[in-house]
Amino acid sequence: MRKASILVAIIIAAALAFSCGKKEDKIADPKTITIGYLADAKRLIPMLASDTASSEISGFIFNGLTKYDKDIKITGDLAESWDVSPDGKTITFHLRKGVKWHDGAPFTSADVLFTYNTIRDPKVATPYSDSLGPVASVEALDDLTVRVVYKESFAPALEAWGLGIIPEHVLKGKDINKDDFNRHPIGTGMFKFSEWKTGQRIVLVANDDYFEGRPKIDRYVARIIPDEATMFMELNARGIDFMGLNALQYSRQTDDKEFTHSFNKYRYPAFAYTYMGFNMSDPRFADKRVRQAISYAIDQDSLIQGVLLGFGTRCTGPLPPESWAFNKDVPGYPYDPEKAKKMLAEAGWKDTDGDGILDKEGRPFVITILTNQGNEQRKKTAEIIQQGLKKVGIDVKINILEWQALLHDFIDKRKFEAIIIGWSLSRDPDCYDIWYSKKTKEGEFNFIGYNNPEVDRLMIEGRQTFDIEKRKEIYHKIHAMLSDDAPYVFLYVPDALPVVHRRFHGIKKEPLGITYNFKDWYVPEDRAQWYE
Repeated sequence: MRKASILVAIIIAAALAFSCGKKEDKIADPKTITIGYLADAKRLIPMLASDTASSEISGFIFNGLTKYDKDIKITGDLAESWDVSPDGKTITFHLRKGVKWHDGAPFTSADVLFTYNTIRDPKVATPYSDSLGPVASVEALDDLTVRVVYKESFAPALEAWGLGIIPEHVLKGKDINKDDFNRHPIGTGMFKFSEWKTGQRIVLVANDDYFEGRPKIDRYVARIIPDEATMFMELNARGIDFMGLNALQYSRQTDDKEFTHSFNKYRYPAFAYTYMGFNMSDPRFADKRVRQAISYAIDQDSLIQGVLLGFGTRCTGPLPPESWAFNKDVPGYPYDPEKAKKMLAEAGWKDTDGDGILDKEGRPFVITILTNQGNEQRKKTAEIIQQGLKKVGIDVKINILEWQALLHDFIDKRKFEAIIIGWSLSRDPDCYDIWYSKKTKEGEFNFIGYNNPEVDRLMIEGRQTFDIEKRKEIYHKIHAMLSDDAPYVFLYVPDALPVVHRRFHGIKKEPLGITYNFKDWYVPEDRAQWYE
């Protein structure tokens, strides 16, 4: 123990000395950007990329037919334009000319058709199997024209075709669940795959033939650093150029002269939320009164102040306040431990032996909360929840696991009681993949097993409605019903707090964030201009 304490003291002293000392940035390769990731990617085929690292990295390698612009409006990507029939059931996409895959092969409508057939193949373990909606047919009219016909209206259709398109000429006849393409992908995107050293880094290089023009950054390096504190030390040591700060780092550790000389910080609401989800197959959580009671027993304001230091807002349901479909009239669960105790008692949970822990039919109310390693905010969240639930008679254990183990061995296998993680959301309010009752296969997103026929019906209705005011009414109902059902404790919506080395210019904060124009980020040739 003494040796460990001495080592920690040395590390802290070195970090302090480093942060206080004046030094020049020594950048070996200025046009390489190195990003810190808490977890390694899993698979880089877009339709299999369900975790944050996989999704973000594959997004630089592949393109969809559509994408969002800086103002959160749908614009063309691989599709140059499109026509929509008056009834909204037919979309004809006109593809860009001259687009090439990274191996030099031409991109054509056959790749779009292949991607559609692959995502709908029941043998493909994708959580996005229904993301393209109720498609009746997809037809390649010629090499650069694709016609999609829907069985019924599908409001998120244009956004849905933002899914990354995969190459038929490489993957035809292969099992994409297992194929090595997941680790050596070929896309059409601004960066080409170069290297993947498991648990250490993924390297991408600029695509000289990118159809929107070569990116001005030469290399993109994703460094896997599974601990926020270590990652921050790497940032200060110039081992990485870009990371998401936690609230403590943003507010108290990044305002000295040395840091502000070298880095720019940004802040804006994240289109995401953190939650504690219940395994609905657990008999204790099948009782809505128990789920609601736990929600009342958790002080969200304490979480926002204690964990986020005020850099976030309360979450009341499945849509964040930045969503146009957010229901501001849903109050969520104000902190009320006495009400929580009463509801638990009504559900049959009482302290019959006086040990301070509720019990029912001889079984004490003890639960284990799982969360992922390296995320200090989630760890602190679990600890504050642990304290809050103890006050109402629930004994909480916390188990912190490496991300891939958590994902594969516990989430995918439904081997958990409660779990603290988060969702990064699509800008369209459609959350069918997360909440629809049949989206519970291994690898799909309704891993808690939520089932409400009325929510199912509204999810489908929301997809079929184009009128934005009517859609808003539908998602207001969904928001209210999910809040009332409390399959999650909707905890908080954090602010995004990215930091980027100041040598990178061209960064603009817009409604979509800062990375929408990543292709145009650049490093001035004159080093004196780096810090202007």
